Amino acid sequence: MKTSVAPKILAVVPARYASTRFPGKIIAPLLGKPLVVHTFERACQASLVTETLIATDDPIVVEAVKPYNVPVMLTRADHQSGTDRIAEVVEKHPADIIVNVQGDEPLIDRNTIDEAIRPLLERPEVMMTTARRLITDPEDVENPNVVKVVCDTRGDALYFSRWPIPYIRDETDRGREPFCHWQHIGLYVYRRDFLLQYAKMPLTPLEKLEKLEQLRALENGYKIAVIDTDYEALGVDTKEDLVRVEAVLQAKLKEG
Repeated sequence: MKTSVAPKILAVVPARYASTRFPGKIIAPLLGKPLVVHTFERACQASLVTETLIATDDPIVVEAVKPYNVPVMLTRADHQSGTDRIAEVVEKHPADIIVNVQGDEPLIDRNTIDEAIRPLLERPEVMMTTARRLITDPEDVENPNVVKVVCDTRGDALYFSRWPIPYIRDETDRGREPFCHWQHIGLYVYRRDFLLQYAKMPLTPLEKLEKLEQLRALENGYKIAVIDTDYEALGVDTKEDLVRVEAVLQAKLKEG
């Protein structure tokens, strides 16, 4: 009798040291620990993840996380994206499914990670998954830094854009459907072979225009399954963001 082997699921936290707006943010102190260590610990809490590690481009990050006994891999410094950095890790590290957890999101939700993994376990035709959250703030709809996603009836992505999609043509529909825009959450899960192939694909026309690398997969005909979540992404791009995140974490600690 054949027994199925559970897939090995590797979560990788890309941690680039350089940052234009907030140099060294990835190891900025947050409640006594480097920011990226918080992200690592949250990723470890996902029940479907087999192993988690940090991938960085700088020995400074390696030294900063060393006291916390966190697995870390030093990669090349010339990668253009976190996806490329993760692909280097995967070339040397066996895993069937790979989760890309943004290093500057220390509040990442473990349940969202698990839900984003499930489509790859249930649907063989899906090569990649991500997440979305319903937008309830009208200002976010118009904000080009809040990426929008539209999906088909099965929940697979049709398109990602910085533009407000869908466009609501009739005023009556605006009143009937006040909340119909979805924010893309930058969490990605890939099949191993697809990720290695994806990282080598040339940039595509829409990807270049929108500056959204996930469009490369769609433009090459691959499905991206999108799961719904209530998780409100709060990444750290500035020192002010770090203060906001710290306040949220302190509130969670008080709640127990």
